[in-house]
Amino acid sequence: TPRARFSTPATRLWSNFGDKSDRAVQFAVMCAVRPCGAPFRALKSGPKALLHRNMIQRLVLAVIAAIALLAPALPAAAGVEAIPHIELSKMMGRWYEVARAPNQIQNGCQAGASDWTPQARGFAVVQSCRKGGPGGPVSVWKARATIADHRTNARLKMTFFGGMVSQDYVVVEHQPDQGWLVLATANGKYLWLMSQRPTLPTAIRQQAVARIRQLGFDVGRLEFPRPMGD
Repeated sequence: TPRARFSTPATRLWSNFGDKSDRAVQFAVMCAVRPCGAPFRALKSGPKALLHRNMIQRLVLAVIAAIALLAPALPAAAGVEAIPHIELSKMMGRWYEVARAPNQIQNGCQAGASDWTPQARGFAVVQSCRKGGPGGPVSVWKARATIADHRTNARLKMTFFGGMVSQDYVVVEHQPDQGWLVLATANGKYLWLMSQRPTLPTAIRQQAVARIRQLGFDVGRLEFPRPMGD
């Protein structure tokens, strides 16, 4: 008698990734079904086993959400180039999200911010936003950013969830006198306009958006989340 195929929501989700699935996601999804490297018969019932499985499943959902951010959404800007140089000290501190290209992981996010704290070879980054509105529940993502190009300091590799997910980012514009910069993924599909103040004056924001258009991005697709206190 043919053996019944083992099927769960997690394994079905895995199959949906197809040939383009990330190995880390495959590994994490299978870990949701059982502890990594453990046979199914080793699973036991009880509070500890349930807690372990719930923790792994939450990790899987987080990884899948991060991969969703990397999925194609916008036409890539041709020739994403880094700025000639940025001082690392200029990247420290809190940055507020003024505009962004749509992405699944930030769907419904308002009052977004990123805190950059210096660490060896880069930064610890804590990203946060409020779901549904500036007064909504807080969502937080933690990442580590390392400098990928020490000549410019403008190319970064960010890792999430202990290194299970990584993505390359590029600082494509920086106006320190006005307190804003534009960070994009290296493939040009996503970008964020960030400010050192919760909001940018209208005239400066218009200049920033005009520069983003000049860099080849589709500004008609930009989202402008509501700032904190709005």
